[in-house]
Order: sequence, then structure tokens, then C-alpha cells
Amino acid sequence: MRIKDGFELREICGEHVILSHGMDNIDFSKIISLNETAAFLWKEAVGKEEISEEELTATLLEAYEVDEETARKDVAQVLAKWREIGLLA
Repeated sequence: MRIKDGFELREICGEHVILSHGMDNIDFSKIISLNETAAFLWKEAVGKEEISEEELTATLLEAYEVDEETARKDVAQVLAKWREIGLLA
């Protein structure tokens, strides 16, 4: 899987948000807010042709003081949400 083209991470008023390119982002109901961890995972995944839960989990374990079970669960939840709202191809 990979992140679809046409989306970018921005920091607005201290919040991490995903915006779509073009006129669609005028509808503020289409702005997706991310917490610090999800924004970190987005930055790691964007631009890659292929991302995996295992790769993102390993990256999260390297960057944060978190146990493997928690990291796996967090990555799975973030990717599931991204799939649900159509950010992944």
C-alpha cells in the first residue's frame, strides 16, 4: 500500500492536518487532523511506493519509547483509519 497522491501534511495553528490539493480543501470538513504520532507516521510513509505495517512499526519503535505491542496496535489503527477515509492506494 501507499499514500495516494494529492494529499499533504501541513501544520496549522500548531495542529497537524492533511489537506487535499486543489479546490477540495476549501470544504473544511475534509481536513483530517493527526496527532503527533500519526503525523510522524505520515512523514515516514509519504512518497514511498510501498509501505507496510511492519516497516512503520519498526520506525515507530526506533523513534519513541514504546513497547512493540503498543506500536503494532497504534500503526494498525492509523492505517485502518487512513484506509477508511481513502488516503491509501
